[in-house]
Amino acid sequence: MSELNIAGFVPFSTVDWPGKLVAVVFLQGCPWRCPYCHNAEILDPRASGSVEWGDVLDILDSRVGLLDGVVFSGGEALMQASSGALAEALKQVRGRGFLTGLHAGGAYPRALQALLEDGLLDWVGLDIKALPEDYPLATGRGGGDKAEESLAVLVEHGEVDHEVRLTLWPGLAPGGDLVGYGQQVAAWARERGTRTFALQRYRYPASTPHALPEVGWMDEEAQERLGELGFDTLIIR
Repeated sequence: MSELNIAGFVPFSTVDWPGKLVAVVFLQGCPWRCPYCHNAEILDPRASGSVEWGDVLDILDSRVGLLDGVVFSGGEALMQASSGALAEALKQVRGRGFLTGLHAGGAYPRALQALLEDGLLDWVGLDIKALPEDYPLATGRGGGDKAEESLAVLVEHGEVDHEVRLTLWPGLAPGGDLVGYGQQVAAWARERGTRTFALQRYRYPASTPHALPEVGWMDEEAQERLGELGFDTLIIR
């Protein structure tokens, strides 16, 4: 296969797929420029990766029976789907007995649909950045229509477990009501069939002057305001 352009690899993670022990493959490149991105160094798709796929497979072979699955993240992992390399990598991972997960931002709904229809994914974490009309602010490039289509693809497929999540960052909400804005996005997602929704606080480095308070700053309010929307699972993190 055409080699994946891999920016990084984490051989063990407890946070990238809820309830699973996984390895995470970070793929180079993303079409969006979210102002709060914590992986800004891997956004340029022209940059060469630093990890060989063969080395990843060697490590995975040593972790058979110890890990539940492998998550492909980014950047935007689906940016590399057109070459067929991502699909082939998912097949190789599944052939070793691992579950497969994907972190996606919603920029490539057709690529997401193809992987789902081919049965290559067991779980998807879909990052909804904002309400569709606010994507120019949230991504610097627009794309709200693509994100909405990606959500529809995921929900309509119906057979793959998923989590839809929104990251709250201080520049997102007009007037500064972050939880209120999160409630609007959650309601929008619920109306479109989302079953599991996560509202998550962006964590700046501790030295950042405008860092938000510690974990727990929004838990009670968010649970109250979003809990009425009827999700099967609501996560505040």
